[in-house]
Amino acid sequence: MSTTLEKVEFVLSPADPERLANLCGPFDDNIKQIERRLGVEITYRNHDVKIVGKALHANAAKAILQQLYVETQPVKGKAADLLPDQVHLAIQESKVLEQHHQQESASFHKSISIKTKRGVIKPRGENQSNYVANILTNDISFGIGPAGTGKTYLAVACAVDALERQEVRRILLTRPAVEAGEKLGFLPGDLSQKVDPYLRPLYDALFEMLGFEKVERLIERNVIEIAPLAYMRGRTLNDAFVILDESQNTTVEQMKMFLTRIGFNTKAVVTGDITQVDLPRHVKSGLRHAIEVLPNVEEIGFSFFQAEDVVRHPVVARIVQAYDAFEQQQQAQELAKKRKREAERAAEANNGSDS
Repeated sequence: MSTTLEKVEFVLSPADPERLANLCGPFDDNIKQIERRLGVEITYRNHDVKIVGKALHANAAKAILQQLYVETQPVKGKAADLLPDQVHLAIQESKVLEQHHQQESASFHKSISIKTKRGVIKPRGENQSNYVANILTNDISFGIGPAGTGKTYLAVACAVDALERQEVRRILLTRPAVEAGEKLGFLPGDLSQKVDPYLRPLYDALFEMLGFEKVERLIERNVIEIAPLAYMRGRTLNDAFVILDESQNTTVEQMKMFLTRIGFNTKAVVTGDITQVDLPRHVKSGLRHAIEVLPNVEEIGFSFFQAEDVVRHPVVARIVQAYDAFEQQQQAQELAKKRKREAERAAEANNGSDS
C-alpha cells in the first residue's frame, strides 16, 4: 500500500465567513473529525484550503468539505448549522473508509504493530489473522472460541492501535459481572473495587501494552473506561472502540442492549466462549442467540476459533480437544437413545393398530 503523500489545494466558494465557521465547527471540531477519520492534515486561510495525505484520502477529504460547504447554504438569510452527525455521514457515504479497510485487511499483518514490553503484537495463524481483518473491516466483530486463542488480547491491541492513531477518542471495555460457578457474596470496597475482579483480564492486557502509569493516566481522563455491562443501558457510544468480553455470560436482552449502544464512528468487538457459560441453566446465552440471529447482517463479522488456535501452554489445547470430544460423544449417545425411544414408540403404535 502506497504511503506517498499528496497535497490538494482548492478554494471554497462563494466566500462567506459565517458558512466557513459553520463548516469548521466550534474549535474546528468538524475539521478535526475529518482529519482523524481519514488520516489527513487540513489547513485553511480564509477560504483557501490545503489538504495533505494519501492521494485517496486527500481527494476524498476535498470532496467531503465541498459537499458539506454546500449544506451550509443560508436558510432565511442565515447559514445552516452543521452537526457532527452530518460530518460522520458524509465520510461514510464517500466510501473512502471502505476502500481503506479493504486495503488494510489485505495487509492486516502489517496493520497491528504495537510496541509493548513484550515486543510487537501480530496475529498468529489464519484464524487470528482473519479475526484482525474482521475487526478492521467491520463495525461490529465477534470473536468466538475457547480460552487462550487471543480473542481479548488482540481486540485490546486493535483498540490501543486505533487510539494511538487517533481513529477513536476513547476505549471502553466491559463484561458482565457473573461469577464462574461460585457465589462470592458481597465484596468490600467502593464500586471500582467491587467490579475490578471481574475486569482484571482487561486491565492486564492494557498494562502490558501501554504500561501501568499511562493506563492509570488515561483512566483518570476517561480516555479508557472499564465498566460492568449493566452500566451500558441508556448510553450512546460515539468515537469509541468498545470491547465486550466474556459475552457468553450475557442474556439475550443484555446482548441486544449492548449492540444497540453503538454510535457514530464506533467500532465494537464481542468476545466469548460458548462452551463456558456461567448463566443459570434456564437462561439462554446472548452470544449463542446472536450467532443465530446476526450472521447475515452487513457490517458484522464472525470469527470462530478452534482448539488448534490456542496460544497458551500446549496442554490447554489438548484439554479443549478432550472436552469437545467428550461433549460430542455425549450428544451422540443422547441422539442414539432418542432414536431408540422413537423406534420403540413406533413399534408399539404398530402393534396396537394390528391388534
